[in-house]
Amino acid sequence: MTGSESEELPLRRAVCPGSFDPVTNGHLDIIGRASKLYDVVHVAVMINKSKQGLFTVEERIDFLRQTTEEYGNVKVEAFHGLLVDFCKQRDIPAIVKGLRAVSDFDYELQMAQMNNGLSGVETLFVPTNPTYSFLSSSLVKEVAAWGGDVSHLVPPVVLESLSERLGRK
Repeated sequence: MTGSESEELPLRRAVCPGSFDPVTNGHLDIIGRASKLYDVVHVAVMINKSKQGLFTVEERIDFLRQTTEEYGNVKVEAFHGLLVDFCKQRDIPAIVKGLRAVSDFDYELQMAQMNNGLSGVETLFVPTNPTYSFLSSSLVKEVAAWGGDVSHLVPPVVLESLSERLGRK
């Protein structure tokens, strides 16, 4: 294949969606693994106006940009509305989702089938690293709020902000 032919190949794109309130090491594991499989990985931070998060959307985007910059092929942005519309607007054919347990699969399978039916976008399920199989943003916030040690569950920039936000040192 000549250089000009290889330049014409379309980029393989995928999206890792979520609220990321806050981003955890489990999220970063999935994003990092996706970045090895795709040329461009979009991280779509969900905007839910009816739900007040611990961190603003802008803060979550900043955390994700700081913690994914080493990959070099990750783009972080906010989205509001249907994920399939986000995908259509950016020519993204695949959604990458991490699965922690069978209970995740039941819900995620329904979402994958709906998304595929709406737009043809495919969903790829990545089993979570067993180290993070129990991990969720909600649990991190709850443990941190009670003064528990979450330093092994979130990146340092998030840990520092969690401590400040929750009044812990």
